[in-house]
Amino acid sequence: MKAYQVNKEYSISSLELVDKSYPKLLPNEVLVKMKANSLNYRDLMVVIGYSSWKPPVGRVPVSDGVGIIVEKGSAVTTLAINDRVAGLFLPKWIDGNLTDEKTGGSLGGAKTDGLLQEYAVFHENEVIKVPDFLSDEEAATLPCAGLTAWHGIMEKGDLKPGTTVLIQGTGGVSLFSAQFALMAGAEVILLSSSDEKLELGKKMGINHLINYRQIPEWEKNVMDITGGRGVNHIVEVVGGSNINRSMDVIALDGTIAVIGLIGGLSAELNTVKIMSRQIRLQGIEVGSKEMFTHMNEALAAHQIHPVIDRVYPFEDVKSAFSHLEKGATGKIVIKY
Repeated sequence: MKAYQVNKEYSISSLELVDKSYPKLLPNEVLVKMKANSLNYRDLMVVIGYSSWKPPVGRVPVSDGVGIIVEKGSAVTTLAINDRVAGLFLPKWIDGNLTDEKTGGSLGGAKTDGLLQEYAVFHENEVIKVPDFLSDEEAATLPCAGLTAWHGIMEKGDLKPGTTVLIQGTGGVSLFSAQFALMAGAEVILLSSSDEKLELGKKMGINHLINYRQIPEWEKNVMDITGGRGVNHIVEVVGGSNINRSMDVIALDGTIAVIGLIGGLSAELNTVKIMSRQIRLQGIEVGSKEMFTHMNEALAAHQIHPVIDRVYPFEDVKSAFSHLEKGATGKIVIKY
């Protein structure tokens, strides 16, 4: 079978397409024929060998994928041939709170192969059925970006009608977050670098749109929109020192869900403001299988379709990663 591997050059251009042996199944495992993958920023960091995401040579990258079960072990009882499933980003986090033990084995990272391959083997507990109404391409976007947004907005955010939410950017997590916030009846403010991307937000039903390139001091606009109170919840996908800008517009007792790190891995923060405004800085690590089930139910009930920027063929994976590196509106998907 065909698979992509990271080689010693650690670059997009050096991704290597190789032939691998078909995996053997243990009694509690299933063999999945992959149909589609979606890319996340974390996948790029793995491929280029950045910081703690640097994998060993030969690692199969990419955490997200959906496929069809074509073979199952003799002890598998919860799944059937032809079930359409997605792999879990954190295979050991089934339910409950996150623990050190449950953080292990994240797909396509430093320690475990990912899903950029024609076939993949999973323990039956490490996959989840995906909603029937979604295409393969749409379903492939759920395991990381979709679930991370759900975790931050719905599980930890606990949004209610009338809650104000600030969404930064139009990447996969941001647009999923906007969709879930609108579903919950929240008032959404969207920041983006272009009017074209903001137009997409308008079509989604977002009322407050700010082009931060045209309005670098966007904080004043946010405060004006909220009558000087600030927003109740922020999806912080930039990270680094940008968290200080988020703290300038968060309401008293508000939550900043820290999800992204494109602005840097560390920063000096205004700790006085965190204390005096009772700000919650809530780190978000994807989510559990239980949360995934909740998200699937909501997606089906509200018929929410993920936003896909572009679909690339499996043979053109390098172009897909180059697109990711430049930035995308929604998700980039690879189709087999």
